[in-house]
Amino acid sequence: MAVNCVIGVARNVFHTSTLYGARICLPSCYISNKHREFSSTAWRGKKETVGFIGLGHMGAHMARNLIKSGYLLVVNDVMPAAVEELKKEGAEVAGTPAEVAARAKLIVTMLPSSPHVREVYSGNKGIFQSVQAGSLLIDSSTIDPAVSKEMEQIALSQSTAFMDAPVSGGVLAARDAGLTFMVGGDEARFSEAEKILSCMGKNVVHCGGVGTGEAAKICNNMLLAISMIGVSETMYMGSQLGLEPKLLAKVLNMSTGRCWSSEAYNPCPGVMEGVPASRDFEGGFGASLMLKDLGLAQDAASSKKVCIPLGSMAHQIYRMMCNAGFGQKDFGYTFKFLQQKKD
Repeated sequence: MAVNCVIGVARNVFHTSTLYGARICLPSCYISNKHREFSSTAWRGKKETVGFIGLGHMGAHMARNLIKSGYLLVVNDVMPAAVEELKKEGAEVAGTPAEVAARAKLIVTMLPSSPHVREVYSGNKGIFQSVQAGSLLIDSSTIDPAVSKEMEQIALSQSTAFMDAPVSGGVLAARDAGLTFMVGGDEARFSEAEKILSCMGKNVVHCGGVGTGEAAKICNNMLLAISMIGVSETMYMGSQLGLEPKLLAKVLNMSTGRCWSSEAYNPCPGVMEGVPASRDFEGGFGASLMLKDLGLAQDAASSKKVCIPLGSMAHQIYRMMCNAGFGQKDFGYTFKFLQQKKD
């Protein structure tokens, strides 16, 4: 047995085991069958546990990609059906955000708005009720940068790190792990965040301190809304001038009018397969969420005394569309909505 141990050490044959909450590294000859049972998760190649809160259109896909990457997930959402779907795919379920925080030191949240973030993090059953010292909290929601900074201060008071990491790319990119993450937070822990975010996206950009990720996202979505309205107007006008929509889209995408809204997410039904316009504008990025993001842009511009006439006009159009009852439709519904305004 002693000889075997020496050979095992010489060949670096070590196994990691967890005993009474502590991780230890031992040569294989020291690990009994009983101890091997304790480390069954490691034997399956699983990585560390990650908490994930918010399993909507985007969050559910993001969570699935973490499971595919080998992470053990502990999930929570207000919608039981969303939780059950992830449970079927191997995730564990927590009843509250506080329970997630008690079970994982790395947590990702993907929530609709600032009030939701405040509730999930600092509510009575929120993350900060049971967060573990040294945890890394990554919020991928699109919210007011001031709220991100508020969460950072609470996190620091509890010896944890908070980062804002909103995303761009839409539902299809979330499904295909092709998102872009705009990250604001302590550069010293950026590599730790980048490791997990890279499992859900193809671009992870450090923008500066907490709040800068949200600032970048707000700027991006204001431009996205403006371009979507422009493509909607263009596609409709072209059809009225006798141009076949697919032909017009082809011309736009090989010309100077080309943009993401025309090339990857065209709002004219029949032009592209697999986008919300091909399924009655269901299942994409909701117009109500775009309205929320434009409101954030408007507030930011006002606070800094920045003139944004096109951003303000886009805000008005999306507000009108939502007030007309189309808030749950994809934000590309502007194509249909503007047609209704022709008279």
